[in-house]
Amino acid sequence: MKTKIFFVLFLFLSGAAVFSKGVAKFDKARFYEVIKTGNKESIDEELALVVSSDILEKDGYEGFLLMRKAGLTARPAEKLKLFKAGRIKLETALLNDNTNAEYHFLRLIIQEKAPKIVKYSNDLEADRQIVVKEYKNLPGVVQHAIVDYSKNSKILRPQDFN
Repeated sequence: MKTKIFFVLFLFLSGAAVFSKGVAKFDKARFYEVIKTGNKESIDEELALVVSSDILEKDGYEGFLLMRKAGLTARPAEKLKLFKAGRIKLETALLNDNTNAEYHFLRLIIQEKAPKIVKYSNDLEADRQIVVKEYKNLPGVVQHAIVDYSKNSKILRPQDFN
């Protein structure tokens, strides 16, 4: 009887340990690190994590990652499909929460790097103004990402955030 109880307890604890290792939580710092590296596999992993999460900013992050992935995809048809899907998600997130400065920052990143043919740069200056104005109200990890991005940006400058 003790052996059976021990065996059942062992199986239960083993299953719980495996299950807890398989569940990943969204981490904003990791999200911005993935963006910075620009590695397609890391973006795919982060995209899967965001899609399976229940975070409030899900659509904005997912849209951004889809558009970022589009820039790393080789086939033109796939690039356009990913970019359009991402654009819809990010723009919908902005329509639902237009005061979210982080969404504006994410859109600014995409707009600044998007090829002219996709005609996705109309809101660059407006997004820049919102990011600069709301910078101090953003979480520290987002502030760090903005300052880090501004070092290589043509529209944001590090001195905008002093």
